[in-house]
Amino acid sequence: MKTRFKPDRGLTRRMVVTSFLLGLLYVGFVALLIALTKSAVLAVVIAGGALFAQYWFSDRIALYAMRGRIVSPEEAPQLHGAIDRLCALADMPKPKVAVADVDLPNAFATGRNPDKAVVCVTTGILRRLDADELEGVLAHELSHVAHRDVAVMTIASFLGVLAGLITRFGLYGGLGRNRDQNAALVVLTVVLVSVIVYAISFMLTRALSRYRELAADRAAAMLTGRPSALASALTKISGDIARIPSRDLRQAEAFNAFFFAPARSGGFSLSSLFSTHPPLETRLDRLAVLARELGEQA
Repeated sequence: MKTRFKPDRGLTRRMVVTSFLLGLLYVGFVALLIALTKSAVLAVVIAGGALFAQYWFSDRIALYAMRGRIVSPEEAPQLHGAIDRLCALADMPKPKVAVADVDLPNAFATGRNPDKAVVCVTTGILRRLDADELEGVLAHELSHVAHRDVAVMTIASFLGVLAGLITRFGLYGGLGRNRDQNAALVVLTVVLVSVIVYAISFMLTRALSRYRELAADRAAAMLTGRPSALASALTKISGDIARIPSRDLRQAEAFNAFFFAPARSGGFSLSSLFSTHPPLETRLDRLAVLARELGEQA
C-alpha cells in the first residue's frame, strides 16, 4: 500500500538485513529439525496455529487485554478529527479508533492489515498531551499501520515461538521419557539447538522492533512537520510513566512491543540489546537532527 509516509532508506536497509537473517535462521532450523526428528512437523503445526491466531485476532486480543473500546466520532470528536487529518495527509484508510480507560500514558496500533487496524490511546495520554503532541503520537502509530508493522513483527516472532515450544517439548517430554541412549542424544541436540536459535531470534526480533520504532518516529515527524512536538510527547510520557505505580507497570510490560513508549518497572531495566524500543536519548537525538534538517523553529 502506497502512502505519503516518507521512508528512511538507512533504517529500511537495516530492517531488510535483519529480516533476511531471521529468515535464514528459520530455514536452517527447520531443515535441522527435519533431519533430526520426526516430531518437527507437530511443532511447526502448533507454532503455526499460534502464529495464525495471533496474526488474525491481534486487534481483538490487544483491545481486550488493555480494556480498550471502539469509540465513535460523537464520543471522541477531537481524537477522530486528528486521525482524520493525519490519514488525509498520509493518503491511507482510516483505522478504527479506540480508547483504553487506564492512567498509563500510552498508545498503540494493532491489526493484521490497514483495513483491520485499530489505533488505541489511553485516557492517561489524552489528559497529559496537548493537541500537537498527541498528533505526533498518532502519526507514529499510523506509520506502524501503513507499514504493516504488526504483521511484520508477528511473522518475525514465529521462529522464537517455534524454538521455545520445541525446547519445552524436549525438556518435559522427550528427555524424560526416552530411555534409548541414541534417541535421548537426538532430543538433547534438538533442545540445545532450539535454545540457541531462540536466543538469536529473540535478539534479532528485538533489533527489528527498535528499527521500526525509529522508522515510525521519523515518518511521523516528517508527516506532521513537527519533530519537536513528537520529542516533547516522548519526554512527557517517559517522565510520567516513571511515576506510575510499579504494580501497574508490571501488568503493562507484556505489551511493550505494541506501545508508543515502553512501560518499565521501577528499579529494573533491561539492556538496550533486549529492549523493544530504542533508548529515549536515541529517539530524541534523531528527532533533534530531523528538526534541524527541516529548519523547524523552536
